[in-house]
Amino acid sequence: MALQSDHQAKIIDGKAIAQTIRSEIAEEVRHLCQKYGKVPGLAVVIVGSRKDSQSYVSMKRKACTEVGIKSVDIDLPENVSLDDLIAKVHELNANRDVHGILVQLPLPRHINEEKVLSEISIEKDVDGFHPLNIGKLAMKGREPLFLPCTPKGCLELLSRSGISIKGKKAVVVGRSNIVGLPVSLLLLKANATVTVVHSNTPDPESIIREADIVIAAAGQAMMIKGSWIKPGAAIIDVGTNAVDDSSRKSGYRLVGDVHFQEACKVAGWITPVPGGVGPMTVAMLLKNTLDGAKRVIAQ
Repeated sequence: MALQSDHQAKIIDGKAIAQTIRSEIAEEVRHLCQKYGKVPGLAVVIVGSRKDSQSYVSMKRKACTEVGIKSVDIDLPENVSLDDLIAKVHELNANRDVHGILVQLPLPRHINEEKVLSEISIEKDVDGFHPLNIGKLAMKGREPLFLPCTPKGCLELLSRSGISIKGKKAVVVGRSNIVGLPVSLLLLKANATVTVVHSNTPDPESIIREADIVIAAAGQAMMIKGSWIKPGAAIIDVGTNAVDDSSRKSGYRLVGDVHFQEACKVAGWITPVPGGVGPMTVAMLLKNTLDGAKRVIAQ
């Protein structure tokens, strides 16, 4: 079936959907504050002065303020010891005004990430990376306390766009602990038939072409071409890659893992980059913090 050349995919506006979710969260925070005199608290821990991490963290802190969540800022020097960092995490675990703890990754090379993340109380693991939360996500009939923010945001984009997952063929491109792996588990839980494509998959194109839903999280600029996409498929593009662009003041522009212009002519729905998955990640972090607070405050 040849598609008319003027076909345009529906753009899934992550920015607008995230804004709606933030308004819903702000409303619930106001309600908690009126009823119990308490607001959710999120501790954001940053180690060192990486520019990208700094900008992510200031964006998260600003988002907290916008919805009425109290942001507890912990800035630690690059050379902090593992023991001192873990001691800080324990202190936050014990702090009753903190309902979520986020340690901004990546951590400096001398710090063992896994050791630090597993010290965060599972009740405050708003990033959803604690092995117990991921383990429950992987098991049938078990519910983790928190879902990782980006995967949760991907599914929220599908559901708020009216795209059903049950019985669909979903292909996840990439298998990172942060996105690929957990999003494939979430899709399974939502009753999709899931295939994970990764760097050792032969002929990824033929697999992707079968998919009703594609979640692209490989970190490869414009790797997925329009010709790889099944007509009418839903495309959630998690990739954020900088490519050279001399026409921009910055000298670069951001593109996803999907060739957007080509994909628009074939897909049924697609998320733009930027303005698709990115804003949802922060919205889901706020949502997780609110949920953590509700479990404690309303008890």
